[in-house]
Amino acid sequence: MEETDLAVCRQAYAAQMLAKMGVADDERLRQIFATVPREDFLDPPPWRMANGIGYQDMPSTDPVILYQDVLIALQEERQVNNGSPSLHALGLHWLAPQPGETACHIGAGGGYYTAMLSHLVGSGGHVTAIEYDRELAARASANLAPYGNVELVCGNGLEWPKSSADAIYVNFATHRPADPWIGNLSVGGRLIFPLSAPSRDGNDNLRPRSARGGFFLIRRTATEYSARYLSPTVFVWGHAASGTIETYKALESTFRHGGMEKVTRLRWKMPKQEDEWYSEVDWGLL
Repeated sequence: MEETDLAVCRQAYAAQMLAKMGVADDERLRQIFATVPREDFLDPPPWRMANGIGYQDMPSTDPVILYQDVLIALQEERQVNNGSPSLHALGLHWLAPQPGETACHIGAGGGYYTAMLSHLVGSGGHVTAIEYDRELAARASANLAPYGNVELVCGNGLEWPKSSADAIYVNFATHRPADPWIGNLSVGGRLIFPLSAPSRDGNDNLRPRSARGGFFLIRRTATEYSARYLSPTVFVWGHAASGTIETYKALESTFRHGGMEKVTRLRWKMPKQEDEWYSEVDWGLL
């Protein structure tokens, strides 16, 4: 396809992804979805698309095929994908990184959504991207080389950020927020992470390749942490995330009973309160 035609396709894709999630009025994000080339963050074709039960070859090697709401394999054997553009449109809209801010992308994958964060914070801002898998981190580092405000780190995302951040965007599943995500969130800062329980077999053995749960938005004010449920999610389970079967069952049961839409606050390192939607000893959502 001619580059001008591909640009038109990207514009349509951007409008569709934002409209699908009810954030069509976010013009700055729409422009970024229309600008960042998805193909630059994938292996060469043929591309492999998740189809719900596995993967299949995409029916074309023309980049235009990439501009739809599909998951495309980064590491098929681990079920690691370049994730749903519409879900990330929703996440990035609510994360709302601003020019000049410091952002941390935890679980960067191939770097596609890191590149969007780079544009959102602009040349005066900075993005630290964390990827645990060495092979993926090397690929992301190469893909993001043109983005001068991005630093790529191969490391454990549960240990980052190391200093204050305005926007923290987590793209792997875990049963609780990590201490640095909350402790290093600046006043006025926003965190989005997938709170999830890993899948298990009938004997309670973990099947950690994917976990179902929901995107939660945490905002820090001078006195508290507000919280908001955004959307259901399915993400790869975090490498270093470790809870107990009892914790996973409790969280799974809480999601099954619903009510997450009513969550408004995060309790952190304080005593439990009445009527919490989900509770652990040192944190909860209410």
